[in-house]
Amino acid sequence: MGSGLHLLPSSDEPVLLLRLLFAVLAGGAIGWNRYRAGKPAGAGTHALVALGAALFVIIPAQTSLGQAGDALSRAIQGVATGVGFLGAGEIFRDPGDGSRIRGLTSAAALWATAAVGIIAACGSWVTVVAAIFLVLAILVFAPRLEHRFPSRPEGPPR
Repeated sequence: MGSGLHLLPSSDEPVLLLRLLFAVLAGGAIGWNRYRAGKPAGAGTHALVALGAALFVIIPAQTSLGQAGDALSRAIQGVATGVGFLGAGEIFRDPGDGSRIRGLTSAAALWATAAVGIIAACGSWVTVVAAIFLVLAILVFAPRLEHRFPSRPEGPPR
């Protein structure tokens, strides 16, 4: 007790394990959509991103160092930044058409998956379910809308 580090009672560990499992399932659901779309970051990658985000949030939440709120805030900021770099690895220019960029949606899905993992770690189940529904709805319906209403080709202003 004198070290300043106080882990949650062991009776809380099943709740934390359930939160981690929920983060993995949520990330896997989002990743399954990306896998089915033939994207490189699929169910496993998204499940790991959600799990990692949840773990980085649970670590400071499990400890009581007098500034747990600040530690939690820094953990969330670190996850957002780190996953941004991971997402950057998804983005590339199409070699056949140098003006076309690919992977933006997959990168955004990874970033949203990290946020879902954070919410799962915090135990906000309704928000997790709503976020999964919204992310999957965007991933399914946005491409359909974009194909139905193609953008105007770039060219000189009229």
